[in-house]
Order: sequence, then structure tokens, then C-alpha cells
Amino acid sequence: MSVTTSRRTALVTGVAALTLTLGTSLADPAYAGEQPSNSQGSNTEQSGGGNKTGIYAAVRIEYSGSVAPNGGSGNVTSSDVNWSPPPCWYAPYLGAKDFKKEMSAKIKDAASAPGMTGTPGAAIGQTKAHYEDGFGWEDHPGYEDYNVAKDGEGMFWAGVENPNEPDILKRSSCTELPFWVDNGEAPPPRYERAITPEILAALAYQHMELPGTEVTLAPAETTKVNLPTWAWLDKTDFHEVRATASINVPGFALTATTTAKPVSLKLEPGTPDAETYPASGECGFDDDGSIGEPYAKGKADQMPPCGITYLRSSGDGTFNLQATITWDIAWTGSGGAGGDLPDGTFENAQAVTVQEIQAVNR
Repeated sequence: MSVTTSRRTALVTGVAALTLTLGTSLADPAYAGEQPSNSQGSNTEQSGGGNKTGIYAAVRIEYSGSVAPNGGSGNVTSSDVNWSPPPCWYAPYLGAKDFKKEMSAKIKDAASAPGMTGTPGAAIGQTKAHYEDGFGWEDHPGYEDYNVAKDGEGMFWAGVENPNEPDILKRSSCTELPFWVDNGEAPPPRYERAITPEILAALAYQHMELPGTEVTLAPAETTKVNLPTWAWLDKTDFHEVRATASINVPGFALTATTTAKPVSLKLEPGTPDAETYPASGECGFDDDGSIGEPYAKGKADQMPPCGITYLRSSGDGTFNLQATITWDIAWTGSGGAGGDLPDGTFENAQAVTVQEIQAVNR
């Protein structure tokens, strides 16, 4: 092993030792303060720090628009099973003086913890040298006195866990040591997970709340075997939905807005003994933003542009009609950035009773 590689290994070991001793990462998900209720135009904040002192406010992400309350995950399901929101990222953490206060305290506590001798102790010592004495390696520069001489000219960035990521290994995979970034400068390219408008857009996607998808049926709730059931959604029921994620700290600001536009409704009758209209069961939105056509008197024998014919009775129970809206997802962000994200879906179940047509013999 080369000297450079061994030094880097020692530093990583030092961070691991600090983490094990303190029971926390250097910038784990944190207290976010009072959370407003969810509504269009409201703000929901999520921190990336670790206590109630406000010292970690630098890594706070603010969510607004149609988002879940209290920083929770929204109700959108990605149509791409291989896509997922970022489990962690690197973001502005603390200014030099605040970082010195926090990091030096962590190092001191870790060094005095039981068992921090031998290799772990040496690694902690090298981590201390990295921030106090300018000890660096490869393309990772060291810092004299925690870069205090440049306080106000930039910030230390650190890994931030996504609190909504269930996999702890993925959530805690941003393990690079905190690094300095000057105000107005981008992080070095090697930090591929440094916060970007696209990452913010993905987080806005994760927190987005879509409206329900209960369709209007005629006949409503109870229909007859072999009788076409009309299904539709009024144009006033669905519209574009927007969610915004932003970060704004001294010398650094980013924002991204994710927009969801409804494009189709898919009906799944809840039984194979049914026919859908159209045959695919997927009804597209009309130019006026509606889906299907409302039933009107005199259309009982017509085939609906969007609907179902059940071929057998539901007996003493009901059929579970699944109505799923597919949403086209796109985003725009700081600096003119933008692009597409995987389509999103949100489904709603409706109980449908199907009865036999009773004939009367005279």
C-alpha cells in the first residue's frame, strides 16, 4: 500500500471512529423546527443538521407547493422501478469558525472515549491534523486551523442523509470528510453527490403530494351485469401540480421545481370477467383537461369512451376497481437547468357492486 493510500485509509478510519463514538454522522438529518400543515403554497422544511441550537441551519432544505407535511414522503410512485431519490448528498454545512467549534469538540470527545487507542487513536490524530495542521493527501487539501482565516469566504460541506431513505447503508454512504468550498464556486468534480438542482428536483419529486383519483361512475357504485359503466374525471378535478425544493445559505443558493402533469387514467376492474373501454383500459386526457365523457340520459346502450362492462355479478361482495392516474414529471432549476424525471403514478381503489339484471315474467 502506498503512503498516500494509507493516509487516506487512516483518515477514513478516523471519521469512522468519530461516528462510532458519537453515534451520529458528521451531518445527519436533524431537527427542522415547527412544521406547517400541508397545503398548496405552504412551506415544509427539512434540516440536515443534528440539534436544536440552529448551528446546523446551513444544510436546511425548504419544500413548498404541493408537498407532504413535516418533510414526509409524498404519494407519488415512480413508474421506473430502477429510479429512486438520492439517499444522501453533500451540502453546505458550517462556516469555518462554527465548523472548528463542532469538529474540534467531536475529535476531543472521540479521543477521550474508551478504546480509542492504537490504530483508532492514531486515525483520530491524523483527522485532527487534517483540519488543524494542514495534513492532506492526493487531491484532498488539508486545512490550517480549520480554515478560520477564510471564515465568511466559503463553507465546509458535509454528507447529509436523506431521512426518508429506508436503507441505512445507502443513507449513510456519503462518507467523504467535510471539505471546503469558496463562495460562488462549485465543489470539486470528484464529489459527484454534491447538491445540484437535479438532486433538489428529485427530492421535490419524493415529497410531492398528488390529488386523489376517484373517478365518477354511472351507474354509481352499483351497476348491472353486461351494462356499460361510464367513467370520467371532470377537467376541474386535475391540473398541473408543482413542488419546489430550495437551499439558500450565505454564498450559495439553489432551487428546483418539479411539475407533474396528468396524462392518462388506467382502469383495472378488479376481476378478469370484465371489458374495458378502450380495450387497454387506459383513457387519455382530452384537450380540455377532462377524461372520458359524463353519462347522459339516452346513452345507456352506447359504449362509453372510457368505462367498463362487468360480465358477472360481484355476489355478496364488491369488485375492487383500481383507478390509476399517470403523471408526466419534469423539472426546472437554477441556471436554466431542467429535464425529465420518470413518470409518476398514484392509484385509488373504489368498491363497485355488480348485480344481475332481474327479469320479470308476465
